[in-house]
Amino acid sequence: MIAEPETDTGCQLRSDHDIAASRQLVRKLSQDLGFSLVDQTKLVTATSELARNTVKYGGGGEMRVEQVRRGAELGLKVTFVDQGPGIADIQKAMSEGWSSGSGLGLGLSGSKRLVNDFDIESRPGEGTRVTITRWRRI
Repeated sequence: MIAEPETDTGCQLRSDHDIAASRQLVRKLSQDLGFSLVDQTKLVTATSELARNTVKYGGGGEMRVEQVRRGAELGLKVTFVDQGPGIADIQKAMSEGWSSGSGLGLGLSGSKRLVNDFDIESRPGEGTRVTITRWRRI
């Protein structure tokens, strides 16, 4: 069954201040939807990593957050979009320990482990879109 959006909000990602705001927004929305503290923490951590990647490697962009429903599940879907340099080798970028900069190489692969659904699209010179969703039964 396809997840249907119920609400949609977002924020710009240009600075460290915006990264902090993205975490606060996702924490509040996940609390409002009744996610457990563990699920909130996982989603906020993934949001923080992906927002930072959007600013640091993508040159800034935006984050969209949607409340979605899929049968007896309620989810929070978060999409990060930039028009940066893109990722030439997504498979390599998703491998544990790989980093294009000075980081630990846990951003993409670590974020994927923290959520239920993870999708990444990227083309060199065109930017990157990462979509994550965390689900809970209702």
